[in-house]
Amino acid sequence: MVSAFYAQEKPIAAVCHGPAALVQATDANGESILKGRSLTSFTNEEEAAVELSDVVPFAIETRLIELGGVFSKADALFAPYAVTDGLIITGQNPAFSEAAAEALLKALKVAA
Repeated sequence: MVSAFYAQEKPIAAVCHGPAALVQATDANGESILKGRSLTSFTNEEEAAVELSDVVPFAIETRLIELGGVFSKADALFAPYAVTDGLIITGQNPAFSEAAAEALLKALKVAA
C-alpha cells in the first residue's frame, strides 16, 4: 500500500515506530522509497532508554539508514522533531504526533 501511495504521489506520514511500515516500500525501479530521503523515527538511543532494544524486531533508525535514508534527530531524547521530504513526513516520537497530523493535512490539501 505504501508503494502504491508513493507511485500515486500521495502524502505518507509516520511517527515514532511508524516508519517501520515504510521499510519494504519501493519505487517503480524496485529501489527503496527512502533512498536519499531526509527522515526521522524513534532513535536507537530512545529505544535503549525505554529498554526495548532487545524487544523490537529491528532498530528502525539503523534500518532507515541501511536503506539509504538521510537520518536526523532532535538534540535531546524524546524532544519533538519532524522531517518533511517531499510527500514523506516523519516524526521522531509521539511528542510530534499532533504536528505530524497537521503537516499531513497540509500535504493533503496541496495534493488535492
